[in-house]
Amino acid sequence: MKRVAIPVVNEKLSEFFGQCDHYEIFEIDGKKITRHNVNVAPMTALADLPTWTETQNITDVIVHKVDKRIISLFLAHKINLFVGVGVDTPQNLIEDYLNGKLTSNSSIINEITK
Repeated sequence: MKRVAIPVVNEKLSEFFGQCDHYEIFEIDGKKITRHNVNVAPMTALADLPTWTETQNITDVIVHKVDKRIISLFLAHKINLFVGVGVDTPQNLIEDYLNGKLTSNSSIINEITK
């Protein structure tokens, strides 16, 4: 089973990871969503988010932009990041994820990895 988190602001993927209203978390078994809930991370420090996601048993996080220093923290916690994903609704993004159609914008990836 996978647990996928999407940071959300104004009902869409937050442009900047960590600057969101809440996280929509989808539990997935195979290609089926078995549970969907909304959760607010209790901390304010961006560097604490990888630890929080690990305690929530999150396996994957879909993000638009993220600080490259945070990427290594997620990797240390064995959490997959899908970076550079276009801003869209959580439902559309999770459908793309389930169907293997989630894509990254190469200019966002280049901006992050500079």
